[in-house]
Amino acid sequence: MPTPPATTTPSAQRLRTLLSQYAQVRIAQFERDTPANRRALDEATRALCAATGSPDIKAALFKADDLLAATCPQGRLPAHTAGARQTSRALLA
Repeated sequence: MPTPPATTTPSAQRLRTLLSQYAQVRIAQFERDTPANRRALDEATRALCAATGSPDIKAALFKADDLLAATCPQGRLPAHTAGARQTSRALLA
């Protein structure tokens, strides 16, 4: 079932928190595949998808990345950050 679009744009702080939680449970699940870790990963995935209004985790990660980049003042996004964004998109495509 697709996730409905988010009604408001989440704050940068909220996005960072959700991304951090997703990363932590993703690593935990990779290191030890348990039912509890799978549930935690499913919950973190659903939360990030709901916050970004995305139908899947890949789209949610891209959307969160775009939203966070948009919070940087014009021209202040470091070159290495922009390069990393392009690399991650190429790897996930």
